[in-house]
Amino acid sequence: MPTVKHTEHHFTSGELVRDIVIGMSDGLTVPFALAAGLSGAVDSARIVITAGLAEIAAGSIAMGLGGYLAARSDAEHYASERKREEQEVVKIPEEEKREVSQVFESYGLTPAESRPVVEALSKRPKAWVDFMMRFELGLEEPESGRALRSAMTIALAYIFGGLIPLSPYFALKSAHEALGLSILVTILALAIFGYLKGRATGTSAVRSAAQTSVIGGLAAAAAFGLAKLIA
Repeated sequence: MPTVKHTEHHFTSGELVRDIVIGMSDGLTVPFALAAGLSGAVDSARIVITAGLAEIAAGSIAMGLGGYLAARSDAEHYASERKREEQEVVKIPEEEKREVSQVFESYGLTPAESRPVVEALSKRPKAWVDFMMRFELGLEEPESGRALRSAMTIALAYIFGGLIPLSPYFALKSAHEALGLSILVTILALAIFGYLKGRATGTSAVRSAAQTSVIGGLAAAAAFGLAKLIA
């Protein structure tokens, strides 16, 4: 009887998608809200463009730096915890064996069933530490260069997202006229972005599209209303 090869499809680009989501969501929403708010106070598209580009520059740097520091912090935390585990398997091996056994028992194995596996694992120090990092502490080793890639991805996604709501202001001189087109373009972009994000992460694509559109629309409406109230 012929066998059918089973191929599993798993989502493996979580960190990249997370960085794109962080950059794009803020890039679409913050400049959009700023442009809408300014459009409620002035009618010069040039002013909106100048302020919008300044915000995109500052926002992309700030967001990229935040992503870099967060990734560096994760790497430093992992290195610190790994060093501690490496010391413990040497200084207190019996306690570490007990912790490994507890991990197996949490999956339903009895002490007798887990004992030979624990003993075998204890003879492989690197694998032992790898096991403890993943299953006791729930930590995965960060990829080399992750911090810089994260910063660049977030910053570029922010810039790309931020230019979308500003694009109508480059074509029209009146900020009031550009605002309506900016709303249409940005809400559409938010919906597409939310849909693709949902598809990529395996959640409801329609719900994700609706959520991002509503959040972006509310942010812009709040900024526009506040600017009108003050002006």
